[in-house]
Amino acid sequence: MAETVDEITINFEEDGVLVREELDKVILSRGAWTTILFQYREMDRARTDYGPVAFSVRRYKKTGGEYKQQSKFNISNAEQGRKIAEALLAWAADLPVAEPKPVAAKPAAKKPAAKKAK
Repeated sequence: MAETVDEITINFEEDGVLVREELDKVILSRGAWTTILFQYREMDRARTDYGPVAFSVRRYKKTGGEYKQQSKFNISNAEQGRKIAEALLAWAADLPVAEPKPVAAKPAAKKPAAKKAK
């Protein structure tokens, strides 16, 4: 399993053959929970070559120092991907762009009170 977000891959090998080939990935969010969009293709075992490009959105949770897949949504072809992208762009077009949240300054640590001399 992957210890960092950048190590996460969906490449899958079986009997020395790369059955699922990751073509690209976009990390959508990082942290204890991370979301990644993958572009990939799978081996068509009947023809012994790769099928069409597909996409997958996957969520991972870091547990015990390793990222483990929690869920996935596969987009089976480019046409379905385009329809999803068009819908998201239309919905987001009128929404305000979110400003990054400012990082709150940590309060200064209190120094222990000086002891009075007797």
